[in-house]
Amino acid sequence: MLHDCDAEIIPIEPDAGNAAAGIASTIVMVCEAVSIPYRLFKYANRGTSANDNSMRYLCVLTIAGSDSCGGAGVQADIKTMSALGVYAASAITSVTVQNTLGVKAIQAIEPAIVAGQIKAVMDDVKPVAIKIGMVNDCATIHAIADSLSSYSPSTLVVDPVMASTSGSMLMQRDTLEVFCSELLPMATLLTPNIPEAEVLSKTEIHTVDDMDVAAKRILAMGCKAVLIKGGHLEGNKKIDKLYLNDGTVHTFVHATINTRNTHGTGCTLSSAIASFMARGLDLPDAIAHAKEYLSQALEAGKDVEIGEGHGPVCHLFNPEKTIIL
Repeated sequence: MLHDCDAEIIPIEPDAGNAAAGIASTIVMVCEAVSIPYRLFKYANRGTSANDNSMRYLCVLTIAGSDSCGGAGVQADIKTMSALGVYAASAITSVTVQNTLGVKAIQAIEPAIVAGQIKAVMDDVKPVAIKIGMVNDCATIHAIADSLSSYSPSTLVVDPVMASTSGSMLMQRDTLEVFCSELLPMATLLTPNIPEAEVLSKTEIHTVDDMDVAAKRILAMGCKAVLIKGGHLEGNKKIDKLYLNDGTVHTFVHATINTRNTHGTGCTLSSAIASFMARGLDLPDAIAHAKEYLSQALEAGKDVEIGEGHGPVCHLFNPEKTIIL
């Protein structure tokens, strides 16, 4: 079976600062040198079909925008899910004109078509986990929230994509309030980076302690958990923190990989988390394994030259066979 992350697990008694932030405990997981034998992972059987002798794929649905250069968005999601052995279905929210240098244009898909894609997949393929990526207008958010409310998905990973790696704005500013009121409360996990967490929490984040304050404010909006990715903070060691709504905190420490090929890292991580949750891991373990997958994908593609800007990670560095239940 796939071994748990070789992590240093350190229970920490709440100090005054943590208590003030409503944080009960911290678990530190050092995941910088973990080799994960993906093909040996023993996934959970999520139930039987009408015909016990039938075979089926383990399906994950991505609801996100299309990236014409293939490094982020739905393309990154499908590559990630496929690399981790799950069957990827998609509902495309928008089509972008972009390359490694930036986003040139965005064309939203009609909300009724977005809703239709979701219904078609949910009614027929029945995914066991869902990931939501770029949604850049209010009408699309309404369509997604209304569609998913009929299904009450047990695993919903939401990546609040607000800007691309190159700095192009992807979410319209008037969309944020609707996102926070309609999609955020449905999330099993929200995965903002530092700038996104600052916008969501209306808090400036310069330190790890600032992350704690921001997380408390984001959790108060209704999501079950939030993973704040600390890659924008100073230092060679990066810290990501998972905050659960029961007050528990998990801290993940990892080293920086020196590369410009970081296009689509947020999409890749959130898709990997959804994939590992579909495979039966609990949330902290799914994040630890997703982070290790991303680290290996970054390492494998760090010196590859594609385009003149931020290239993609190497999603398919060691793909495994599709899981068949």
